[in-house]
Amino acid sequence: MEWRELSGSWILIPRNPQAMIHFLGGAFVGTVPTLTYRWLLEQLAKSGYGIVATPYINTFDHTAIARTVLNRYETIVERLYYQNKISHRYLPTYGIGHSLGCKLHLLIGSLFAIEREGNILISYNNFPVRRAIPFLEQLDINNTLNLEFIPSPEETNTLIAERYSTRRNLLIKFTNDEIDQTALLNPVLIKRFPDMIVLRTVTGHHLTPLGQEIQWRSGEFFTPFDAIGQWIKESLSKDLMFLKQEIIYWLNPSKIQRN
Repeated sequence: MEWRELSGSWILIPRNPQAMIHFLGGAFVGTVPTLTYRWLLEQLAKSGYGIVATPYINTFDHTAIARTVLNRYETIVERLYYQNKISHRYLPTYGIGHSLGCKLHLLIGSLFAIEREGNILISYNNFPVRRAIPFLEQLDINNTLNLEFIPSPEETNTLIAERYSTRRNLLIKFTNDEIDQTALLNPVLIKRFPDMIVLRTVTGHHLTPLGQEIQWRSGEFFTPFDAIGQWIKESLSKDLMFLKQEIIYWLNPSKIQRN
């Protein structure tokens, strides 16, 4: 399998994929998903899932972003079918989002008529502009401009509570993530779809999904630097492995035996 660009997205399609995953990364890092999220996405592809990772440029209009990435995804699936890369036009589709990518999947499921087998929402946050953009409060900006995302955090919460249509959801939060707002999202989804929401807390931090497996090779003699390198590798690899296992277990419980 090799990554290739198609209609403005990056795709990685195994032979006869059992389902498709539409991946949306976080703000800024989501513009190059094949670099920032490469290891995680390739692991999912090796497990039999077709990957469509859609980059996007973050703007204030999140509704417009959601519409654009959805249109691009649907165009790509159609093209893959006609290119005989997938055997069925309507393979089961799962959305996976990280950080702002979660909000975009939630907007897609609230504003547009779609069919999703489920969504995986990792490190969800829904901050207002002045908290989401570093140092904005320190800039000399006229307050009468009333800068805010569209929809605002409050409007987003209302949309989810009233119109979100994807019933099955996995929410993942990390033990060391100070900007995660999953705890606020969880009760909203549970109220809408009781018994269909799973919340998992795993070790790691907000940038854990961006991690890459480190190949550390020691020299002829094992030094203290080698010991530090091995420790870093094992810590990062363990967090990434746990994250991958949680995702694959939820997608297909028969695929992996979780400890």
